[in-house]
Amino acid sequence: MLAIRLHQFGGAEQLQAEQLESPAPGAGEVLIDLVSAGVNPIDWKTREGGGAAPFQGEPPLTLGWECAGTVHSLGEGVSGLAVGDRVCGLLNFPEPGRCYAEQTLAKQDQLARVADSIDLVECGGLPLAGLTAWQALFEAGKLQPGQRVLILAAAGGVGHLAVQLAKWKGAEVIGTASAANHEFLQKLGCDRVIDYRNEEVTELIRDVDLILDGMGGQTGVDVLACLKPGGVSVTLPSVTAAQVIEAAEARGCEALSVRVAPNGEQLAQLLALVEQGALRLAVDKIVPLRQVAQAHQHSESGRTRGKIILRV
Repeated sequence: MLAIRLHQFGGAEQLQAEQLESPAPGAGEVLIDLVSAGVNPIDWKTREGGGAAPFQGEPPLTLGWECAGTVHSLGEGVSGLAVGDRVCGLLNFPEPGRCYAEQTLAKQDQLARVADSIDLVECGGLPLAGLTAWQALFEAGKLQPGQRVLILAAAGGVGHLAVQLAKWKGAEVIGTASAANHEFLQKLGCDRVIDYRNEEVTELIRDVDLILDGMGGQTGVDVLACLKPGGVSVTLPSVTAAQVIEAAEARGCEALSVRVAPNGEQLAQLLALVEQGALRLAVDKIVPLRQVAQAHQHSESGRTRGKIILRV
């Protein structure tokens, strides 16, 4: 099978296409013929030696944590799935997921079945961002109907899904994005969009119940001023999480750091919303697997709207 291998941490040029033996599923595992894999900032951060690199072991590595495809074969003890079933999943995160390949192994409980009415290639970009948004809003943030939520980087992979999920929950949604993305976010349900390049969100917004902080750093610290008493900020960038949490403690408010976890049941709920038309994955770009280096470079630019997907 074809796989994209990383033999040493570094730039995008370190990603190389190679032929490997197909893996065999063990007990509780499923071998998937992939049709797509999502590209996320954690991928290139890990490629550089940061991100989830401490969980990967020594190179050579196969990166990628989210994917979609069809069941090729089943390991012992797997039930409820059959050869040929359409599935997608977030695999093993932050341990190796190995989704930049034509085939990969998955634990059954990390997969969800994909309805025939849903584009399977696009599904490869849903699990990581979708589960991050779900777990940040509903598990960590405990978002309730009628509450006000501020979403930073609202047009990004996690952000644009979080906008839709918060509206589905019945919240008032405020997002930050460049002016070029305002109409896009309004169509997704944003009640108000702040142009972070020309407006100061801290001067315009107060008394939000929840912040979904996709920026971190000093921006994540500054927006704590937008929280109401008893409000919570859920910060996503792990590298600056301690800085934001310490600043929140100094202000007498609460900030939490979350790391997305694979969850087949939650993913099935997300897919049900997609099937119902209540959730739409915006796709920025679909590129062939062999062009993964260009996909990484595009993700690193920070100018994406929605998700980048590799077609296998």
